[in-house]
Amino acid sequence: MKKFTFAALAVPLMWVLLLLLFFNSNKLHAQQTTVLSGVVKSADGTPMEGVTVWQKDTDNGTQTSETGYYTLQVSNSLPVTFEYLGYKTQTVKPAGPVLNVTLQTDDDLLDEVVINAGYYSVKDKERTGSISKITAKEIGQQPVANPLAAMQGRMAGVNITQSSGTPGGGFDIQIRGRNSLRTEGNAPLYIVDGVPYLSESTSHSYLSAGSLKSTENNPLQLINPNNIESIEVLKDADATAIYGSRGANGVVLITTKKGVEQATVFTLQSHTAIGVVPKFMKMLETADYLELRKRAYANDGITEYPAAAHDVNGNWDPERYTDWQKELIGGKAVTQQVSANVRGGSKNSQFMIMGSIAKDGTVFPGEYGNKRNNLLAQFAHTTPGEKWKIQTQFVRGESNNSLLGTDLTRDALTLAPNAPSLYDDEGNLNWEKSTWDNPLRWINETYRSKSTQWLTAWNIDGSITKGLVFKLQAGYNEMVGEEQRLSPHTIHDPSWGLTSTYSNSMRNSSSGNNWNIEPQLHFDKTWKKHKISVLAGSTFLKHEKKQYVWRASDFSSNSQITNLAAAKTLQIVSSLNNKYAYQALFSRLNYQYNDKYIVNLTARRDGSSRFGPNRRWANFGAVAGAWLFSREKLFEESSWLSFGKLRASYGSAGNDRIGDYQYMDTYGYSGGIYEVGGLRPLRLYNPDFSWETNIKKEVALEFALFRNRFNASAAYYQNKSSDQLVGIPLPGTTGFNSIQANLPATVRNSGWEFEMNAKLLTTTNWNWSVFGNISFNENKLIDFPGLKESTYKYTYAVNYPTSMKYAYEFTGVDEETGMYTFKDFNGDGKITANEDMQLIVQTAPKYFAGFGQDISYKNWSLSVLFQAVKQTAPNYQMGWGMPGMMINQPQGYDQSPIQKPSTGVDAQAFQNYNLYMQSQAAYSDASFIRLKNIVLNYSLPAFKASGLKGNIYISGQNVLTITKYRGLDPESQSNVSVPPLKVWSLGATFSY
Repeated sequence: MKKFTFAALAVPLMWVLLLLLFFNSNKLHAQQTTVLSGVVKSADGTPMEGVTVWQKDTDNGTQTSETGYYTLQVSNSLPVTFEYLGYKTQTVKPAGPVLNVTLQTDDDLLDEVVINAGYYSVKDKERTGSISKITAKEIGQQPVANPLAAMQGRMAGVNITQSSGTPGGGFDIQIRGRNSLRTEGNAPLYIVDGVPYLSESTSHSYLSAGSLKSTENNPLQLINPNNIESIEVLKDADATAIYGSRGANGVVLITTKKGVEQATVFTLQSHTAIGVVPKFMKMLETADYLELRKRAYANDGITEYPAAAHDVNGNWDPERYTDWQKELIGGKAVTQQVSANVRGGSKNSQFMIMGSIAKDGTVFPGEYGNKRNNLLAQFAHTTPGEKWKIQTQFVRGESNNSLLGTDLTRDALTLAPNAPSLYDDEGNLNWEKSTWDNPLRWINETYRSKSTQWLTAWNIDGSITKGLVFKLQAGYNEMVGEEQRLSPHTIHDPSWGLTSTYSNSMRNSSSGNNWNIEPQLHFDKTWKKHKISVLAGSTFLKHEKKQYVWRASDFSSNSQITNLAAAKTLQIVSSLNNKYAYQALFSRLNYQYNDKYIVNLTARRDGSSRFGPNRRWANFGAVAGAWLFSREKLFEESSWLSFGKLRASYGSAGNDRIGDYQYMDTYGYSGGIYEVGGLRPLRLYNPDFSWETNIKKEVALEFALFRNRFNASAAYYQNKSSDQLVGIPLPGTTGFNSIQANLPATVRNSGWEFEMNAKLLTTTNWNWSVFGNISFNENKLIDFPGLKESTYKYTYAVNYPTSMKYAYEFTGVDEETGMYTFKDFNGDGKITANEDMQLIVQTAPKYFAGFGQDISYKNWSLSVLFQAVKQTAPNYQMGWGMPGMMINQPQGYDQSPIQKPSTGVDAQAFQNYNLYMQSQAAYSDASFIRLKNIVLNYSLPAFKASGLKGNIYISGQNVLTITKYRGLDPESQSNVSVPPLKVWSLGATFSY
């Protein structure tokens, strides 16, 4: 039974708040004050935050909240003005205590919408680079713990995959495909409030692999999505080259929420979510399973069932049936979150403090889950005359994850349906006379991890002279992780007679930190039809990482299993202490003529301690241009074209994600044979080891029609990544397998991206808009000198994607033998990996898309987002057991030609089945359309004079999936871990 814990406090807290506000409301009425309230929305029904609401010629004013709500004490004799950058100002004289307003976009002022490009900001219509953006509107009200989950399906060119539905599970993000041959070399750069974010996991696979499918790719897990104001993703050379060696795979810019110029507002938010496995596989029931098993024994010529065949020899009840998916992964994962913030400020000083606590449950039996705590604090001050401005942010996240030591999904899918009950009559784990390994034995093995990360950022802006501004960005980011895996002897059958001497534990202690300082000069000047903007700056960054992993065993008692000193055997599994230093100079020159023609030049010179002394420094840069053709005289009076722009870019970015000390002579401890240790060489020195380089090209068209009611863009890009950072094989006579060097291989990613949004209906009460994006990316290895002679010849092929897989070509079932058959490419009568694994299976997505709609009626709004992916992927048969063995099978396993069932004693049948799992038959269409997110929101009517505002919402995540995939989930594509969950959430927000 899942327990509702701390988050239940949110309900009484909200009622206390309501009562307080009620009495406060009566007090205000007694004073006979007039308070105006209402909601401000855009034409598409989106609540608008930060709209200035004021009465002219007075100091009486406020700003709208996140839900578009405002309250203002007004004088009945004066009209009220609503102002927001990019929208037409409205001035209305109130006719009552409630005034709701819909602001219309201003075609001329829309140019002022600003996009964060990292070191500088740019007007959206005047940007020359490819930048995608989502805001708190899209991120909020989604029942997700990781901001990457909120980004799925919302950005063209950004493909995000969730690998597990277990709290703390990993995500994979690809921005315009995979550029590097190394998996770890494809991660983007993350910047939070101007500070490079430590996105590398502190986990170690020795401890976490059983509980989590992947922890290596789990960036941003310690950032609360509710803390984020916006996320911008930089994609092309113009946008990323200014980040030099760190921008090859794109840049993810995260801006946290800030204080605003308004009266102090208190906000309380709470939601409770329930998640379940979206779909179970239909497995064989007992009668069909036992018939399959008996047929397999008959095929093997075995008439007397072995003693170990408990499912068919009578030891287990042949009438018993258990739906193991329901038993082991059929629970309800309860997520509860409460957050509170205070926000406000004056013209010269603004602040925001926000804290939240949450717990994410699991679908496994028992009380497991991840407890999260987050804190955000921000303060900004501007000196009189606005000459200097200082702004500081503090972001802290803490995760305390407690899970089973092993994910139960594999057992849930493969256990025999007539296997014994989990507990005996006395409520103890049932071992059924030592006839099986009870899957709940894993509740005695635990995995715990505690991670803490905090970041502080400082931004100082000062005006030196007219047009010349000095900026200083500085920050510090630190992460500390403690991880423990406890494996007591009680995970084994008691009849074995094991004691705590067979118990063991593993512990991982890791930490990382980096600091950066970036002084900058910005110069802007406008004369006649000319505008020029110049940026020059430098970067100083240092990073340090430490990690120690121990394995302890042979304890006198399990009560001491967490104490390393109590173990008779203690082994250091891994130990590292790495340091990384980085310096750079960067610059930007932007020139505009007549507000129509734009040229943007960026350059960066980088130095990294990860490379050899001969090639430690490298230069990167880009040139881009844009033509705002809608501002030509030909279109000035156009009734249908609101905006039009052509832009193009060309440039280079780099990649130094190779780890530290790779170019150096390194040595490792050779062990302690006869209590004598020594050093052995691990790596050869290479002074020319240097950067991966990514040459990027792009051309794009952006336009808006019919007074911005329809907006669309189309972009074509091509990225070529060369000088791949991998190991080059060496002859065995050298004593080394390889040397770390720049492989002269080239990977190309090219494709199209399309985005659109349209306002279909705009009336006083109704607003309806639709949006969508679709991306086509082609990944291809276009050059690899000497591939056929290298050890990579069985991994890659020229003119194919780098994610390709070599497979045997399955040709059917031999009618005489009943065995699987495969194409013998070299005709030698044998099927071998080196000669006959020639068929190429392409698993890279052909396209991915997101599309949806926002519709509102008065105080009601409904948002819907669909995600679609076209791809081929491994199906359930990859790694599954052979039909006929003591492993359950999905219903319909025999719909396609299958080999005769066998219990595994037939060596030829067993070998052929292993070949089958490595053939194209183990891959299938994994395309899907998923209702990714749906939110129904109701904005509460204004509470007169109290200042109370709020909204209630219902949100769903991964609600419905349409797919033909032969497996548990087409996104995670795993039979050993829980897939991303279907989650329904009920939440409310109140502000005062």
